[in-house]
Amino acid sequence: MNAIGYMRLSTKDQSKSLEYQESSIKQYCNRNNLNLIGLFKDNGESSYTFDRPDYRALESYLKNYKGQCNYLIVLDHDRFSRNLPEALMKIGELETKYGVKVLSTNERIDLDTSDPDVFMKRAFDYMMANKELFNIRKRTKQGVRNAKESGRYLGRAPYGYRNIIDGSRKNLIEIHQEEALIVERIFREYIQGIPQYLIYKNVKALGFTRTSKSAIQEILSNCVYAGLIKVPAFQDLPEKYVKSIHLPIIADAEFWLVQNMMNKSKRRTRIQPSENFPLRGILKCWCGKGMTAGYTKGRTNYYLYYQCTEHTNYNLAGGRLHDAIESVLRGLSFSPHQIQFVKETAKALLIEPIKLKKEQHSQKIKKLHELNEKIYKLEERLMNNEIESSTYQTWFQKFKEEKAVLEYSLNKNEPSKIRDEDELVERLLPSLGNLYEIYEKSNITQKHTLMRGVFKDNLVWGDDMFRTAFIDTTFNDNILKISSRKIGIISLSVLSHHRTYRSVYGGLLE
Repeated sequence: MNAIGYMRLSTKDQSKSLEYQESSIKQYCNRNNLNLIGLFKDNGESSYTFDRPDYRALESYLKNYKGQCNYLIVLDHDRFSRNLPEALMKIGELETKYGVKVLSTNERIDLDTSDPDVFMKRAFDYMMANKELFNIRKRTKQGVRNAKESGRYLGRAPYGYRNIIDGSRKNLIEIHQEEALIVERIFREYIQGIPQYLIYKNVKALGFTRTSKSAIQEILSNCVYAGLIKVPAFQDLPEKYVKSIHLPIIADAEFWLVQNMMNKSKRRTRIQPSENFPLRGILKCWCGKGMTAGYTKGRTNYYLYYQCTEHTNYNLAGGRLHDAIESVLRGLSFSPHQIQFVKETAKALLIEPIKLKKEQHSQKIKKLHELNEKIYKLEERLMNNEIESSTYQTWFQKFKEEKAVLEYSLNKNEPSKIRDEDELVERLLPSLGNLYEIYEKSNITQKHTLMRGVFKDNLVWGDDMFRTAFIDTTFNDNILKISSRKIGIISLSVLSHHRTYRSVYGGLLE
């Protein structure tokens, strides 16, 4: 009589190794004079389903060699399955379809599987195995929840982190500095209002490796970056967020701001920016809806217009709006007096850093001379047989490494390569003070960055002028001047907290 053996080992239950199962099956076949013609083993497969690689191969074998096998031997029935109804159906199918009797190593070879008592005993065994499976799942879920409640992240580290093992042999994640900078930029640019597809284009150029269409969305939605762990609901316990053990990459306030922005964006029409329509995505209708843009054909030409996505009969002439925003940006630009003040302040602040750089450069040159002297003396001692060759090699290697590091640092920061910050301030500040000149030379992404840096809320057009809720405090003096001259903007309020000059231009200078 021929038999085949089947073994299964799950990832969660390692108490019955595959070697032990194989040995027990072989011993059972020897005791009962069975010819073991094949062994099939599934390692790390679920007991709840029969969709396992080697079990599928086993059934294929029985189909191809029907009638050549009489028994299927398993160590225990829980190795066959822990799913009560599926197991009983599968046993019946193997017996009727292939003429194969399923037996465990603790059952007699002449067992009558049609006996009602045998059926009841097997049903009870599978019921207990099924119960144990549910207990394992419950313990696993509870263990996962307990780990998460303690602030521990489980699983493969997300982009921006790396998996590590702590001193107690537990899994942790730590920040990967280069990737963390990209994560920070993704959150920062989204808060600035840059569309996700443009964010992806920007960070891909910096080395972002994720390629899925939802890569940016997945990062923006992941609370792990804010140092939070999401604990799922369990039985009567509600879902909650706890502070993580690992360090955050962004502030939790930024994370929740982004979640609020994404929830709002789901409810509004998606508006793509375009070089031809620089105010699309920035301009809002009086009703609060976004403005789309397009061209309409006149008698002799095409004319650009902006239109409300809700009130399609509300159209604004694009040329007029573009002229108005030019007037606003020119009016907000710094005057020569303001630029001179910034120049003097910047130069005063640069005195100490430049002095420190020069002192550090001098110290490195001095240290390099000392290292050259040490190398010379070391070679002299070797020539005079005062030291062994091995000693010479050890110290020579050490001195050469220190020298290489110093020379690299000096070459990178030599006076000819250190920027003349005074000259830089003189050359760049006049240009940086002219908002419209920057706006004209920028691409659409940079234009939107500039606009959202100056106007902290969207612009609304009405009564021949722009209105906005918030303007950066850097331009408080200038906004009063252009409002008094009726150049085309009214600020309804200004930010209460200070924003530095760099906050306006930071996105353009990076």
